Amino acid sequence: MSESPNGVATPASIVDALKTVAGNPPKVRASFAKGWCVRGTYTPSDRAGDVTRSQSFTRPSRVLARFSVGGGNPDVADTNRVLRGFSFRLGDGDHRSDILTESAPVHFARTPEQMLAFLEARIPGPDGRPDEAKVAAFSAANPETLNQANYVAARPLPASFAGTTYWGVHAFPATSARGETRFVKFKVAPVGDDVTLTEQEAETKPADFLHVDLNTRIGTGDVRFNVMALLDRPGDPVMDVTIRWPDEDSREEVRLGTIVITGFEPNQACDASIFNPANLADGIGHPPDEIFAARRTAYAISLAKRR
Repeated sequence: MSESPNGVATPASIVDALKTVAGNPPKVRASFAKGWCVRGTYTPSDRAGDVTRSQSFTRPSRVLARFSVGGGNPDVADTNRVLRGFSFRLGDGDHRSDILTESAPVHFARTPEQMLAFLEARIPGPDGRPDEAKVAAFSAANPETLNQANYVAARPLPASFAGTTYWGVHAFPATSARGETRFVKFKVAPVGDDVTLTEQEAETKPADFLHVDLNTRIGTGDVRFNVMALLDRPGDPVMDVTIRWPDEDSREEVRLGTIVITGFEPNQACDASIFNPANLADGIGHPPDEIFAARRTAYAISLAKRR
């Protein structure tokens, strides 16, 4: 793994690098800057307690959520081949959980040092573009950092926020109603199939077509997701967020509940605070990997910067 050329990786230095790669747009998130705030409801399944005693997953609640487009540019076109994000808050009071998911099952770096070096290799030069030789050299030395981009590139473009499968890339320790703890990964799947675009269809779409589509689907009650827990097996790599569990797509999974998105909220409702990955109600623990530990601090730093 290559070390960062500019010293120690801290959550603050990672936020700064994310902003620099995006051209330092003011008062927006360092990542997933473009997005829309929505509300809805969560209804648990009768099997949720088999996985977690967390009341945010075992009780019905209102949902505050945000759909987003990857990267730090708030004006990115929805046809760009970047991640889609879905962050949501379940439960209330002392039993609130914030879950952050994205349209790839892996992260692009294993450690904060690797994440910072990945970003620094992509900082634009005077011509506004990154040095392709520097990017290629870093990728050759750190091949696992291409797993996320390769996953996105191998799949058709999403045609709808409501027709996209989202993943929580971390392994979360979940304690069941019986007191048994095991690792799970979150997968949030649309009720119905994924909806995708061909490259030719994408060329005809306006820059904000995902918002238009979402508005239409909310109006027809057509934005529903199953919140799934993928169950671990002995030996699964729970510390490395750049790789998937073996046979992850055919894993045993339990439906924890269903989210229905019922309307838009003013963006200020999502922008006034953060979906903080550290907010997890008893029954869902913090993942043990280094990236999760850094994210917990980085989100608060990003919020302070955009204020």
